[in-house]
Amino acid sequence: VNKLLIYTKDGKKMKIAVPGTGYVGLVTGVCLASKGHKVTCVDVDENKVKKMQRGESPIYEPGLPELMKESMENLIFTTDYKSAYQDADVIFIGVGTPEKYDGSANLTYVFQVAKQIAQTAEKHCVVVLKSTVPIGTNDKIESYIHNKQVNDVKIYVASNPEFLSQGTAVHDTLHASRIVIGVTEEYPADVLKQVYENFDAPKLVVERRSAEMIKYASNDFLALKISYINEIANLCETVGADIEEVTAGMGFDERIGHRFLKSGIGYGGSCFPKDTKALNWFANFNDNELRTIKAAIEVNENQKFKLVKKAKKYYNDFLFLNVAILGCTFKPGTDDLREAPSLVNIPILMEDGAYIRVWDPVGQENFKKCFPEKIQYCSCIEDAIAGADLCLILTEWGEVKEFDIKKYEELMKHPIVLDGRNCYNLSDFANTRITYDSIGRRTVNPDLYIEK
Repeated sequence: VNKLLIYTKDGKKMKIAVPGTGYVGLVTGVCLASKGHKVTCVDVDENKVKKMQRGESPIYEPGLPELMKESMENLIFTTDYKSAYQDADVIFIGVGTPEKYDGSANLTYVFQVAKQIAQTAEKHCVVVLKSTVPIGTNDKIESYIHNKQVNDVKIYVASNPEFLSQGTAVHDTLHASRIVIGVTEEYPADVLKQVYENFDAPKLVVERRSAEMIKYASNDFLALKISYINEIANLCETVGADIEEVTAGMGFDERIGHRFLKSGIGYGGSCFPKDTKALNWFANFNDNELRTIKAAIEVNENQKFKLVKKAKKYYNDFLFLNVAILGCTFKPGTDDLREAPSLVNIPILMEDGAYIRVWDPVGQENFKKCFPEKIQYCSCIEDAIAGADLCLILTEWGEVKEFDIKKYEELMKHPIVLDGRNCYNLSDFANTRITYDSIGRRTVNPDLYIEK
């Protein structure tokens, strides 16, 4: 294939299609457009497409709306996949691979797009799997496309996993720690190097199956690190050590580092929970047992209930208690609720008879879709904690970390603050009547409100 059909050095940029406009697809498409490529983003949701055509981002992601508006001359949003795929040079598949009941990855959307490409591509192109897929999926997609292919053109398949985090997705894409390119031939590797020519990041070319494994191995290692430090934090509470002092001492060892050593009530979101379960399932399916991954999954599930268990020290039950919930998203900087601790803690409190007031700066609308009734949604932290018997901090939003803690004492009926994200210093509560119970640290004023 003549490389000039794909890319020339005379200023021409590639024509790129991106099926899927979730976190991965939309961020990828917008970032590529910002580098001058002509990008067509495809989605089946007409209302979502109309919104994007107006320059509005359908997802909450800092920096994305601004970059979309700056790059609109290079962006097209459409539901017409045929026009998008028929003359594309490169097609980045960024559709979802949700978790199935057994923990495996659902590849239905990936194969649907692969079929569409096979039936519509009219020129030589490179199909790139950006979605997180089990090892060997690229091989299956390649065979599937070639079997379903209508036109006599060469379609290559490459793996290019993403390593973005929600809340910092734009920065993570434009300033990636590395760009992994998984191929079985030299040509698609050259094409992807040219796609990413203006991205200041190391480019690592590996075999396709290695690229697929790099994604899972990276995410699952970070999940392991979080689960490990949460177990150490739980032990610190038992023996009287302070987890923040422990992690400070650990982090100076460059083999360990400081990142992902913050204790809390577990990881959530679209990646870590799904990817640990998917790799665990995949290993079992191939007669292997990843005992460390299995343990991380178990630890994380148990950790989500840490604050409810702590609350039982102060109240025998939650009947008629006013409970304030600060933060319902799985992390700050996103409106994503996937695998968020709020989704399991709030139902427990409600079933036990508690009255719930929720505050979250961006996640409340999504949360209302899950719990449209029986919950009071508040516009500020003060409203949420006013008259409360108990306060649970589930997300470490900046507004929470900067909140005047004296207001807990002034506004709450019983100022018991259970902090699942260690937002405050213990010393801040020394001269207060606030019972402050966090993760892996001693409890401040533990005896003030115990009801046996």
